Amino acid sequence: MTRLAQTEGLTDIQREILSTVRDFVDKEILPVATELEHRDEYPSQIVEGLKELGVFGLMIPEEYGGLGESLLTYALTVEEIARGWMSVSGIINTHFIVAYMLKQHGTQEQKDYFLPKMAAGEIRGAFSMSEPALGSDVSAISSKGVRDGDDYVLNGQKMWLTNGGSSTLVAVLCRTDEGHPEGTAPHKSMTTFLVEKEAGFGEVRPGLTIPGKIDKMGYKGVDTTELIMDGLRIPADRVLGGETGRGFYHMMDGVEVGRVNVAARGCGVAQRAFELGVSYAQQRHTFGKPIAQHQAIQFKLAEMATKVEAAHAMMVNAARKKDSGQRNDLEAGMAKYLASEYCKEVVEDAFRIHGGYGFSKEYEIERLYREAPMLLIGEGTAEIQKMIIGRRLLEEYRIQG
Repeated sequence: MTRLAQTEGLTDIQREILSTVRDFVDKEILPVATELEHRDEYPSQIVEGLKELGVFGLMIPEEYGGLGESLLTYALTVEEIARGWMSVSGIINTHFIVAYMLKQHGTQEQKDYFLPKMAAGEIRGAFSMSEPALGSDVSAISSKGVRDGDDYVLNGQKMWLTNGGSSTLVAVLCRTDEGHPEGTAPHKSMTTFLVEKEAGFGEVRPGLTIPGKIDKMGYKGVDTTELIMDGLRIPADRVLGGETGRGFYHMMDGVEVGRVNVAARGCGVAQRAFELGVSYAQQRHTFGKPIAQHQAIQFKLAEMATKVEAAHAMMVNAARKKDSGQRNDLEAGMAKYLASEYCKEVVEDAFRIHGGYGFSKEYEIERLYREAPMLLIGEGTAEIQKMIIGRRLLEEYRIQG
């Protein structure tokens, strides 16, 4: 283990899990990550290895075949995986959010049916809020579900599904006006549907099409897709929680823990960038000595390490707050904002330390430089996090009278 990003107060089981995951990352992910990323190849073998380790069921309760671990354990696991290759942590994250939403809000029948298969990795999850025209404005969702007998008929187009092709279960947020009169606040007329499908692209079930992978600057390997619903029929018992109008709250609860996950990813990528920078600085010589002995580089390394440590501490705090059962939107927003911004800065500093070689695809830092920007957007932009943080601060510090 490195000196940076240590976590106090972990149990022996938590330390054993993290040690096992770090060993897997060092042996199975880091040696192949850049090659797979350049080919934009889905990491099937890596995913199977994580499945065998039980990572897909890490937070699923033991009664459903999972390990029943905390959000903190999960976040620290994600940090380790992202240190190896951020795309792999994305595959785990979307699966985890759907499992979390089921655990917290699903009916007993939904939990009994889905969670054991998700814990075993037999069902892989994805979740879908965004649409082509709305960005961060979730209230503007236009995809719609209309009741028709014992089914709902879904129509609309969704965007930016991580695991869109490889998943077999998608939690989809749609507008449902049933039981919600005209003038009802938009967030009170949304419903989450549990949509089962075949893995792959094209028409994956009648009325549901996954057109193909979106070509991205970074965050490759993992498939990011659109989702098109055209007369998609879903049984009423696949409404999450069995009640319409609760979808916005379901999704926001899932996104809240997703923000802790993105913070953890930022910590992992930043830690790897620091490792690459401090190593290269001791190997590269200029003016008769390693560049690590130049004060300018030492200052840069000092700043990088401090940012890695600070982001990790905020991420751990946000996870522990959620585990305690307390409201953590303020802490999660702060952690996601700081970790993603610091990740970008640490990666850029490591890139600068590499000089011209950082621009070469032969060096790992080139991959990290393209991956870091996704964290600035995923689970809400910096501007959205600032809105959340600002509103919560005004609640906490409201002047009385």
